[in-house]
Amino acid sequence: MEKMIIQITSGKGPAECCRVVALVQQLMLKQGQLKGIDLEVLENKPAEIKGTMLSATMLASGHNLIEFIKEWEGTILWIGESPFRKFHKRKNWFVGIAAFNITQLSKWNANDVKFETTRASGPGGQNVNKVESAVRGTHLPTGLQVLAMDSRSQLENKKLCLVRLEQKLMVSQTEKLMAAQQSQWMQHNLLERGNPVKTINAPLM
Repeated sequence: MEKMIIQITSGKGPAECCRVVALVQQLMLKQGQLKGIDLEVLENKPAEIKGTMLSATMLASGHNLIEFIKEWEGTILWIGESPFRKFHKRKNWFVGIAAFNITQLSKWNANDVKFETTRASGPGGQNVNKVESAVRGTHLPTGLQVLAMDSRSQLENKKLCLVRLEQKLMVSQTEKLMAAQQSQWMQHNLLERGNPVKTINAPLM
């Protein structure tokens, strides 16, 4: 089974492009479900307006993944009137989509994680406040940290730490890979506007 990281970005586009990021993610999730592609959202970076995102990062896995990626990777043109600026004449909005094979990322090793226990926050008097059940995990090679306090079980919180740290590391590494491609399309004004891989004509709401 193939695995890839997918990131959708608005570059430095306006709120309308950030809205398109959210809409394109919804379309990809629906299409992935229909084609048997599992898409797990790793991180959504919200923009200023509700329902808009600066970027969305997903982990895709499944068979025929390359075929699915080909349909989306590159520049997406969304044609629609702005829902934020009533009399704005512009109707063309661009976002970029990049995909990276998971083998391009550093291999995850749970032995690189250091655990520290701490008291979970909670109303005074509850058991959760008396036992050091919360767990902070630190990925030593990168310094990335997460805190898990979902369960009263220290063991369960350690497991959650590992899962969340692995996801956080994937997102961090993906962002570094994308930064390396910055000259190609990360800056909004450098997106290949004249040659979109997909054009969608639909309302932005």
